[in-house]
Amino acid sequence: MTDSADKTDIKDLTPEGLAAWLQSRRIEPYRAGQVLRWIYSRQADSFDVITDIKKELQRLLSTHFSLNRLTRIKVESSADGTRKYLFKLEDNNCIESVLIPEKNHLTLCISTQVGCAQGCRFCLTARSGFVRNLTKNEIVSQVRDIMRDREDPRQLTNIVLMGMGEPLANYDNVLHAVATLTNRAIGLGFASRRITISTAGLVPRLNTLGRDAGVNLAVSLNATDNPTRDMLMPINRRYPIEALLQACRDYPLAPHRRITFEYILIKGVNDTPADAVRLADLLKPIRSKINLIPFNEHEASEFRPPPESAILQFQEILLNKNFTVLIRRSKGRDISAACGQLRLKTLPLINGNQNDKL
Repeated sequence: MTDSADKTDIKDLTPEGLAAWLQSRRIEPYRAGQVLRWIYSRQADSFDVITDIKKELQRLLSTHFSLNRLTRIKVESSADGTRKYLFKLEDNNCIESVLIPEKNHLTLCISTQVGCAQGCRFCLTARSGFVRNLTKNEIVSQVRDIMRDREDPRQLTNIVLMGMGEPLANYDNVLHAVATLTNRAIGLGFASRRITISTAGLVPRLNTLGRDAGVNLAVSLNATDNPTRDMLMPINRRYPIEALLQACRDYPLAPHRRITFEYILIKGVNDTPADAVRLADLLKPIRSKINLIPFNEHEASEFRPPPESAILQFQEILLNKNFTVLIRRSKGRDISAACGQLRLKTLPLINGNQNDKL
């Protein structure tokens, strides 16, 4: 039998890919749906529990594929109910996922890359640099494994691809993962309107995402002029604000959907009334809503959040211009709240050699 480390995890296959693999061995392709329903709907951990296929097929799948869980290294729980998970991958790299309690449901923020290449100055993950893309299996497994951790998995209704990494820089794997997350028949069954992909502004991919995925879009804007955004987000030097907003104007929105613009408020950088007025002017032609996010302070950054009075004044200016504006307070502040913080803090304890890369 093939060693497990040499096998492909079956969750990396699309339904079509698994059906084709079965058909090439003269096995009815509809068996793919039976197998995948057990993996996602019934949380199967081995092929021999799949009782509606023959034992010969169970053995064949076990010979060629693995069916693994992510290795849970640490879970931090906040007083507000937020839970941050640190997972170790098979190559000993680590990623984070964050489960966030909302009023009537749970939202899960998941990673799409190990590290990130975008280099946003306010982001702790950027300090690690880019290591690699996550596979489709590694993206989906964050959701599958955390659902199994819940007493009532139905409380988890919303998925946000906004953790470590730039989702649109791992485009194909993200699309395949979203297809599994939203497949009601043989996947995890999430509504597409409950899934959000967040981007720093990878404009060429924005031009195809609306057609390919059909999920919600969030754009990390964070500035109202190119010099400020250049300083905060190096991607702006390739795709400046004008190009990004044109791609947003062209984005095919379904009825009743809007693009969410995320705006991290940083003291003395982008938090003035003039910034608020410019932001309103920039977004006026776009069906949008705005999330104002006071900077989540961490010791590795020189940035600080604005005073509460400046935050409320910024919001009021936008409300007066008829925008929907929410102030998104960071949750889990009593644990490793900043994205990437738990990973950076824990890696030296896991593998000293790994930390040499960071």
